[in-house]
Amino acid sequence: MDNFMAARSQMALSLGFHIIFSCIGMVMPFFMAVSHFLWLRTGNPVYQNVTKAWSKGVAIFFATGAVSGTVLSFELGLLWPTFMKHAGPIFGMPFSLEGTAFFIEAIALGFFLYGWTRFNRWFHWFTGVVVGISGLTSGILVVAANAWMNSPTGFELIDGKYTNIDPIKAMFNPAWFSQALHMSVAAFAATGFAVAGVHALMVMRKQNVNFHLRAFKIAAIFGVIAAILQPLSGDISAKMVAKRQPAKLAAMEAHFDTKPYSPLIIGGIPDVKNKKVNYAIELPGMLSFMVYDDFKTPVKGLDQIPERDQPPVAVTHYAFQLMVALGMLMMGLGILYLIALWRKKNWFDKRWFLKLFIWATPVGFIAVEAGWTVTEVGRQPWIIQGVMRTADAVTPMPGIGYSFYLFTAVYFTLSLAVIFLLYRQIKMVPIIYDNPKPVSK
Repeated sequence: MDNFMAARSQMALSLGFHIIFSCIGMVMPFFMAVSHFLWLRTGNPVYQNVTKAWSKGVAIFFATGAVSGTVLSFELGLLWPTFMKHAGPIFGMPFSLEGTAFFIEAIALGFFLYGWTRFNRWFHWFTGVVVGISGLTSGILVVAANAWMNSPTGFELIDGKYTNIDPIKAMFNPAWFSQALHMSVAAFAATGFAVAGVHALMVMRKQNVNFHLRAFKIAAIFGVIAAILQPLSGDISAKMVAKRQPAKLAAMEAHFDTKPYSPLIIGGIPDVKNKKVNYAIELPGMLSFMVYDDFKTPVKGLDQIPERDQPPVAVTHYAFQLMVALGMLMMGLGILYLIALWRKKNWFDKRWFLKLFIWATPVGFIAVEAGWTVTEVGRQPWIIQGVMRTADAVTPMPGIGYSFYLFTAVYFTLSLAVIFLLYRQIKMVPIIYDNPKPVSK
């Protein structure tokens, strides 16, 4: 493995782990806030116990997310020094603001964890809400920085020098809203289904059913609503990609030829050498309609993009198809959940219904990983779209392969620690959290 591939692999590994930790860390506080609110309004101690159990999970993911995020910030400078030398002054603002949001989140989380008997009960609840808002804000700010890499603005490149820098314009670049919206909704969908799946398993095993069923319903409704809204955010994001990154869209769809009534490709195996897609379902004109709102307008294909500027077609296409397929699966499961909630409440006691959510536990995060693969691989060969190539930004220092192997071991060890802690939390539910005695407000 050469240094270039080792550096890319290390960033991919770091992002792949961090995205899971950060999604859960920024979404679960909202689940916690809802269960806390229900306890305050109803006095039902089960909701308080759910809140306390979830707060420990939030603390675990906050700690692991802080570690993995810190590693990523150092990796940007160590692995991609040329990139940071030029890009740092331009898109550094969202990172500095993210640091502020992180500290607010840390303070609010401390207040929440240790303030059960020390604060006014509604102020205590509010600190939990602040944890969620600040965590979500942190995620949006980081995505804004990534959006700048896909849609660079806020500077002028004159004679190889970056001048007339406008950090505000760079932060609020044309792609920031669509990417932030799509990522935020994806985080709620993935975390909602993952948490719901764990509690569904406990319900099916008849363990602390009242506790886990209430937790399941809170998590599931977040995931369901997000999954149903996700195609709308995806449409907004895809239209932005078509406008700002036509090569990425062409790779996503394996769209080789520019022609009227551009077809939407479902599935298929791209044959890059012969410029075609085998075994695919083609819907004529649908890609044109989805991008331009009419069926005839040609969508720019790979035939109009120099080969040296094209992203890896197969990887981008497969990742995109996987993301869409899993997204549609979650949306379908979400519709079933709404039917159960409104018309078929007895489904909540059915094994087949609970099994659907158990099987769907990892689906959202697989879709998130696939989506980030599309975002990053689809931008290649650029680290800053149309401005700087990834190969020109990598560190000249040797030995990056050893660093990659080391960090692989570190992240897998960290993941095992997280799994152990979460497993222990679940096992402690009947001992610590599922306490039928009401706790004083």
